Amino acid sequence: MPHPNDPSLRSFIEVDPASDFPIQNLPYGVFSTSANPTPRVGVAIGNYVFDLWALEQDCRLDVGPLGVFSAPSLNPFMALGPKVWTKTRARISELLRHDHPELRDNEELRKQALVPMRDAKLHLPFAVSGYTDFYSSKEHATNVGVMFRGKDNALQPNWLHMPIAYNGRASTVVVSGTKVKRPRGQLKPPNVEVPSFGPCKRLDFELEMGVVVGQPSAMGGMLTEQQAEEMIFGFVLLNDWSARDIQQWEYVPLGPFLAKAFATSISPWVVTREALEPFRLKGPEQEPVPLDYLKQAKPQNYDLELDVSLRAAGANAPAGISRTNFKYMYWSSVQQLMHHASSGCAMNVGDLLGSGTISGPEKNQRGSLLEISWNGTEPVELPGGIKRSFLEDGDSLVMRGWCQGNGYRVGFGEVEGTILAAE
Repeated sequence: MPHPNDPSLRSFIEVDPASDFPIQNLPYGVFSTSANPTPRVGVAIGNYVFDLWALEQDCRLDVGPLGVFSAPSLNPFMALGPKVWTKTRARISELLRHDHPELRDNEELRKQALVPMRDAKLHLPFAVSGYTDFYSSKEHATNVGVMFRGKDNALQPNWLHMPIAYNGRASTVVVSGTKVKRPRGQLKPPNVEVPSFGPCKRLDFELEMGVVVGQPSAMGGMLTEQQAEEMIFGFVLLNDWSARDIQQWEYVPLGPFLAKAFATSISPWVVTREALEPFRLKGPEQEPVPLDYLKQAKPQNYDLELDVSLRAAGANAPAGISRTNFKYMYWSSVQQLMHHASSGCAMNVGDLLGSGTISGPEKNQRGSLLEISWNGTEPVELPGGIKRSFLEDGDSLVMRGWCQGNGYRVGFGEVEGTILAAE
């Protein structure tokens, strides 16, 4: 049977070459329809959602206990492990192939199992057990360090030795399209003596990728590179909204807290690690050489294009403000997971690891408004004479990501969020 990543594969469903969801992708999500409002698991193929619960009921998919795909999250399926993930993806690919008649020639089952994307409501794809946000782009960390500490002290001494992170809030991870209220908090600009409480004035986005952990690890243990890699189910686009002025006052001495706790948006489709395999490459050279527990024998970065556009409140159309690539990350997702577990911290099915803001070496590759506007000193110029240093009420931000293959792309769709005024 052809491998699901085979570039020559075609589906009997017509898929535009520019679509994020060809047969080589098959990302997982959770959806419902007005006709059947119960959330269940599906796979994206072209402009359709492939209803895996319909196939499971029809005995076309056998992953174990009946009802895995009737769940309102991917967690029960992820818990079955990598061997089941691989087997299931191969079976789904087989059912959708242009030269396989089982579904292609079964009109009744096709009507049940193929839901037009326009009729589907997409939900948070997995139940987030815990959320950790890393800080692993050398370019981003350097830009921020230069802004606040100067060129000679841009990177903290520990940054080149381990992936730095903080524990975020799983409770406010939301799916694309969820509106985000401007957060409130303590504010203390440098020119005032005492803090005040009120709406954030320097609201920002952070362009990130999210790792979806599909297997647990034991408390007290450590992970090898191979174990960490096999625990990764897939990836999502992630926008870790950031209140820069709240953070500036609160982060000393323990780091981000409320400035990052109010919302984190993710894309509704989880692109599997297996689908990204053809796009794997070696990351930046790491100097000094990491300690033994963080060393990698395999390339663990991905050639994954990322794009950010901003539609200012009242504007008719969005404008691109950043274009970068996941390949620039200094610390890989596998290293982040190995480090996370190295103290004996147990990992759970459904844990989410944010990559940290992804910035590249060029100015147009910066992954946050803090960097793009250089802390407000160089406002972004948008069509119609509109300028932005930070996000204003009514602004809508969209992130997209994809890996470009030969005649096809493996994409993530988008993650969108619109800012509402604070109450």
